[in-house]
Amino acid sequence: MTDAIGYERIGDIAVLKAQNPPVNALGYDVRVGLMEGIARAEDEGAKAVLIYGEGNTYFAGADIREFGQPPKSPGLPEVCDRIEASPLLVVSSMHGTALGGGLEVALSTHYRIAVPTARVGLPEVLLGILPGAGGTQRLPRVAGVEAALDLITTGRHIRADEALKLGIIDRIEDGAPREIGLAYTKELLDQNAPRRPVSEMEAPEPVDFDAVHDSVLKKGRGQISPATAVRAVQAATELPFAEGMKRERELFMELMNTDQRQGLIHAFFSERAVSKLPELKGVEPRRLAAIGVIGGGTMGAGIATAALLSGLTVTLLEMSPEAAEAAKGRIKGNLQGALKRGKIDQANFETLTEKSLTLATDYDALKDADLVIEAVFEEMDVKKKVFTQLDAVCKPGAVLATNTSYLDVNEIAAMTKRPQDVIGLHFFSPAHVMKLLEVVVADETAPDVVATGFALGKRLGKISVRAGVCDGFIGNRILSTYRTAADHMILDGASPYQIDKALEDFGFAMGPFAVADLAGLDIGWAVRKRKRAEGLDPRARDSAYADKLCEDGHFGQKTGKGYYDYAAGPRSRVPNPDVMPLIEAERAEQGITPREFTDEEIVRRYMAAMVNESAKVVGEGIARRPLDVDMTLLFGYGFPRYRGGPLKWADLEGLPGLLDDIRSWAKEDPYFWEPAPLLEKLVAEGRTFDDLNKEAAA
Repeated sequence: MTDAIGYERIGDIAVLKAQNPPVNALGYDVRVGLMEGIARAEDEGAKAVLIYGEGNTYFAGADIREFGQPPKSPGLPEVCDRIEASPLLVVSSMHGTALGGGLEVALSTHYRIAVPTARVGLPEVLLGILPGAGGTQRLPRVAGVEAALDLITTGRHIRADEALKLGIIDRIEDGAPREIGLAYTKELLDQNAPRRPVSEMEAPEPVDFDAVHDSVLKKGRGQISPATAVRAVQAATELPFAEGMKRERELFMELMNTDQRQGLIHAFFSERAVSKLPELKGVEPRRLAAIGVIGGGTMGAGIATAALLSGLTVTLLEMSPEAAEAAKGRIKGNLQGALKRGKIDQANFETLTEKSLTLATDYDALKDADLVIEAVFEEMDVKKKVFTQLDAVCKPGAVLATNTSYLDVNEIAAMTKRPQDVIGLHFFSPAHVMKLLEVVVADETAPDVVATGFALGKRLGKISVRAGVCDGFIGNRILSTYRTAADHMILDGASPYQIDKALEDFGFAMGPFAVADLAGLDIGWAVRKRKRAEGLDPRARDSAYADKLCEDGHFGQKTGKGYYDYAAGPRSRVPNPDVMPLIEAERAEQGITPREFTDEEIVRRYMAAMVNESAKVVGEGIARRPLDVDMTLLFGYGFPRYRGGPLKWADLEGLPGLLDDIRSWAKEDPYFWEPAPLLEKLVAEGRTFDDLNKEAAA
């Protein structure tokens, strides 16, 4: 027996204990141990086998350390088949989580008991694959096709009570997994309960699988693993079990060889690596218990909501009592959403809004805050005044944070006598929902202040990315460039609506012009005016048609019109008929003869601009690693997760071809399409962006 599986004999019951911390992942040693344990129990004349997990969980899933490695026998399908085929009665006792392969092991046992807090699920589609050890064949037999399709195509986890209703587990019992498992197994033996292999159950009734497949594919915006999983479940209804298993394996291997799987695996590992910075190793963050938020608009209220939900006390500062009460109303509205979703109960709601939240109109109220975040209007003069006052009232060691989207954090920090305490914390709206947090490190920001920014992000449940100081940091700087590429295509002949559709078909949640309407066209207008005031490079192409929309009071969804008309509601957008005449007039004024663009060309130019600017951001050190860019775009800008991020996409597409395209377009517009030095270097050396990620991790 391997050390990963413990073996003991209790009367007629052989007990197999998973002891592979921290999550009893189904690595090679665990798989071997399960095979050997079943064989030993049979050889010793046991009548039943109990399988449970030591520590915090049953088998939580595959061993991520084996991802990308050559498979080692026995594979999990072989293990599951061996468990199910045992002539002994095999029981699983589950606690913690049984996810992916963990649930597949449980389904290969004959009976399943769980503690009330246990959770189960098959999340493989989130990694670009499907359950490959019988999950698509066994789950429909115990839970029915509709429930199995829901769980497998969404990857969602369910609680023990729902799993019991669906027939995935047979009993819920409170107690230690070993004790409740032994009691249940003894009861089954006393009742002379029969073996109950799921593979021998009747095939479930089919549904309209073609319709389900098409619906799932549409919902996934092009992600293929959920739709492919539908076909695997279909096999469970149409084929004998052994043939269904073969079909599952064929579809599993098809997905293993896709770019989408590579993209999702990259996203999985990068999400875990992004906040692990060598510079913070051994650096303790400062105390975080009470925070201040300045400004109670949509952003400030969202930040305050996120902080309250994480257990922090919040003092919210506004200009007047009326504005403060309005901010409280926004926070209450946000928390009502958490109440409806069951994240908090009514008592929590009352505590958060009446005890944990304090309203103020005087900066002195912030004197005891451990960290203060300003979320005021995006104007440098306004922010400088705020920081001058914070410097005067905040206690020594308090972290002073700006939520600016574009502005120079060094210039803001210079307004204080403690620039080492100043940092940028760029939240994305709505801040209590959006996962991304850019931690913007200024020239003099102290290491423990950076650590505090990441500690806050972790506490708030954010994906925190380190960014350097430049106009727009990582995300908005890149956004500005790829949005400019879209604007250039508009001038040259494409329409906003063709561009949006092409990019939504590519997998973006929304196209750039629909996003602009959602964010508010006045935001982009303010940025354009600021940049023009600072002086545009004479080589830069510019246009004014979007300004005219704003001048007419059309700011997007909040005013009912922007690039689209929202008279029928935000989900029923139709092109605004005023837009194309403005664009055509702009083309005529600039002497441009419009040409046609294919959807493929739109995507290629848009993505090439994104990749080229991303390479500049990494090359300049604004982002430390390519994966920092990828996570920023995934979690803040609607980039399709199954493509891994723009720089993972670039690696998969091929950097030489992208550079060739950029150089060809540079002949027409050398200013905009200037190739990134890092991109040129990587191509010359035959390397990829992922090589840089690996170097950073070494």
